[in-house]
Amino acid sequence: MPRVGDFLLPALGVGVLAALAASEVVVRDVPPPGRVHISYWEKWTGFEGDAMRAVVDEFNRTQNDIFVDLLTVSDIQNKTMLAVSAGIPPDVAGLFGANVPQYADDQAVMLLDDYCREAGIGPEDYKPVYWATGNYRGHIYSLPSTPASTALHYNTDLMRKAGLDPNKPPRTIEELTAMADRMTKKQEDKILVSGFLPSEPGWWNWAWGHFFGGELWDGKSKITINSPENVRAFEWVQSFSKKYGPAELQTFKSGFGNFSSPQNAFMQNQVGMELQGVWMYNFITMYAKDLKWAAAPFPPPAGRPDLANTTIAEQDVLVIPRGAKHPKEAFEFIKFVQSQKGMELLCLGQKKNSPLTQVSDEFWKQHPNPYVRLFDELASSPNAVATPAMGIWTEYGAEINNAYDEIVLMKKTPKKALDDVAARMQPKLDQYLRRLALREKVEGG
Repeated sequence: MPRVGDFLLPALGVGVLAALAASEVVVRDVPPPGRVHISYWEKWTGFEGDAMRAVVDEFNRTQNDIFVDLLTVSDIQNKTMLAVSAGIPPDVAGLFGANVPQYADDQAVMLLDDYCREAGIGPEDYKPVYWATGNYRGHIYSLPSTPASTALHYNTDLMRKAGLDPNKPPRTIEELTAMADRMTKKQEDKILVSGFLPSEPGWWNWAWGHFFGGELWDGKSKITINSPENVRAFEWVQSFSKKYGPAELQTFKSGFGNFSSPQNAFMQNQVGMELQGVWMYNFITMYAKDLKWAAAPFPPPAGRPDLANTTIAEQDVLVIPRGAKHPKEAFEFIKFVQSQKGMELLCLGQKKNSPLTQVSDEFWKQHPNPYVRLFDELASSPNAVATPAMGIWTEYGAEINNAYDEIVLMKKTPKKALDDVAARMQPKLDQYLRRLALREKVEGG
């Protein structure tokens, strides 16, 4: 049977793991006598880390059998995999949803099917897009920690200055483009303000096709990045370069500050409209309290009302790594996070929507984001999409990003760039599927 180590360089990261293990010993709280001690690695810092710390403290306070020790770990997706390979994993790890297929394929996480069945946890408890993330190839490998969805954020002051009504956000992508043109300000060839840029913030280059009805693969065996819908989406992306000039756009973007800073382009009134997640409220309140803004669903193309309420819905997840010393106790903590009490404590702390179908009135009353219900409704939309559930996603996503750059820099037509991605990725998908089929045959035989 193939094992995790078969997919990793055996000597890679030994020193890193040793240092990490030593640091865990240094910071670890001494558990109360009689309790089973479980280690939990999580990536969050700042207010996000504080929110999970509050959940951990509540779990530790409300029962006397298990004590959770929370350790902040950077680059968690790689360090957790190394720890599993070395046989010293934590009991719980907080990964990104997109990590689940690779971890499952590499047998680096435990199945949660039986645990969920015994706990009465099922798809009816979650918004479909969030449940689907952990349900890979017919098995449950992860459950949510905090979710997110995206919407169009827009600067109401810049809209007014352009003669637009901020109470009437764009209803179609064509309207969005026209409004963006009116909000854009230039001085000769220099862009001073952009109404909208598909490449800002640039985190979802892979997703634009979904807003036009495209898919990245058929969910079985075929790469579909070069479908007509995807080509149309990237033609729209390239239209901004054609209109304003690729060099001029690159120069303009080079003046943007870091996302998590007062120099953020949206918060500095440099970009008038932007696709962003539910978390954007947190950073606006931290760095630009006086900013006048609103949020609305990202609009569909004209003639495609069936694509209304398309949103990118992703999430952080909790897994039990393969080789965990206390899997039963680890799941007890994960189960607590899935409870309405635990989940709402966490999501309120991070100021996000809840992945659960049942949400209390108190959650809505306490939530400070004035648009949180919008993000919650978008996550429930049949057009909510997540990162494709494929073990070669890291490589596929990198290929799409490279193609995106070629498109916006006018080095290739969208059709040529996407055809090239399909030509490179289809053989790799074929090889990946053959490997999975061989593993299943070996395990079944």
